[in-house]
Amino acid sequence: MTPGARLQAAIELLAEIHGGGAPADRTVATFFRARRYAGGQDRRAITDRVYAVLRRRAALDWWIARTEPDAAATDTQYSQDRARMIAALALLEGWSADRVAGAFDGGRYRPARLNPAERRLAKALAGQDIAHPDQPRWVRLEFPEWLEPALEAALGSRFEAEMAALMAEAPVDLRVNGLKATREEAAAALAAEGIATAPTPLSPIGLRIAEAGRPPLAGLDAFRRGLIEVQDEGSQLIAILTDARPGQRVVDFCAGAGGKTLALAAAMENKGQVIACDVLPGRIERAAVRLRRAGVHNVERRQLSSERDPWVRRHAAAFDRVLIDAPCTGSGTWRRNPDAKWRLRPEDLAELNALQRRILDSAWRLVKPGGRLVYATCSLLPAENGAQVEWFLAQRPEFAIRPIPAVWAETIGGAAACPTEEPCLSLTPARDGTDGFFLAVLERREEAAP
Repeated sequence: MTPGARLQAAIELLAEIHGGGAPADRTVATFFRARRYAGGQDRRAITDRVYAVLRRRAALDWWIARTEPDAAATDTQYSQDRARMIAALALLEGWSADRVAGAFDGGRYRPARLNPAERRLAKALAGQDIAHPDQPRWVRLEFPEWLEPALEAALGSRFEAEMAALMAEAPVDLRVNGLKATREEAAAALAAEGIATAPTPLSPIGLRIAEAGRPPLAGLDAFRRGLIEVQDEGSQLIAILTDARPGQRVVDFCAGAGGKTLALAAAMENKGQVIACDVLPGRIERAAVRLRRAGVHNVERRQLSSERDPWVRRHAAAFDRVLIDAPCTGSGTWRRNPDAKWRLRPEDLAELNALQRRILDSAWRLVKPGGRLVYATCSLLPAENGAQVEWFLAQRPEFAIRPIPAVWAETIGGAAACPTEEPCLSLTPARDGTDGFFLAVLERREEAAP
């Protein structure tokens, strides 16, 4: 693809991301499946440019509104993202107005010529820096303005550092599949294919790719043989601290595409049983390919009609571990999913809080006396984390928090120092180098009746 064709593709991809309801990564995959002619370097260049815009969308929109709002005044998503791309070329890549006009020349497969408002925008932004002292904090740190009080309450004095970390590109973390390789063996296999890695500092089963960016992992022999899975270090820790042991019965209640299910099965050495549940059939089906590649054969996939599916009551007090990786705002994953923050609405948080409570109020029934209910989110917001645990414990006094330092000693031990002395685990990008995660381990008392 020519540089102009890559630029046009990036504008079209941005418009599809902002105009649709699917997450950016899924939209990107669908976009390129329909464009097989795009080579690996083309895909990388287009994706990098798109994600650069997604990461600085608030600042780009601020500059457009300040200098030339008519450039994005039409009601079409394509025109709005075309203006964002023009602004990004000037503010993020340092293009001159003439260079922008030269790229938007209307040639075959290239962007249409600039209209008068777009020309004024390119000229006004040339030579400017994307940061400006007049920008409000929510623009400078790229988050929805209405979330500022909740985020400030969650992060306190670390607010600026953590929000800045959420703007950066996340590293690529890999979980080593213990059913097929040790961490050292997986690292050696990756090195043989030109991928340098280092051990993750907290997870004893993780590797972090040394190279910045997104290497094409799906084509690697180590990936095809199931030695590794892409999984953030914080997500690995949730699976480890669930403490699923060989021979146990375990439920992954909100399994999604199965990332934590795979980690649980590997921890159990394929012994015992894992039930991977979800209400969306497509997610459960997508897990099948990953399970086969990983060599996992102790997982049963089950679609639920809702969090109160009759299956839950029929299996009351039958499981040693129940993991709830609860649906949430995903505010801890904005490094990887910068588009997600702008799809959030204030009413979404209230709806998610209600859903989280309904899930907790149903899934606890599955836990046998002496078993554990593990509640996790990829959110930074207290309303989705500690507040939900407090509510649940007030409803179910037969459960009590098992402090994270104790669980860490039982599962990870001296392989890495426990990052907290608090009863629950909160991970953040700036402090811990992971996505934002919350985890609480709730143990059911032995004497509790089914």
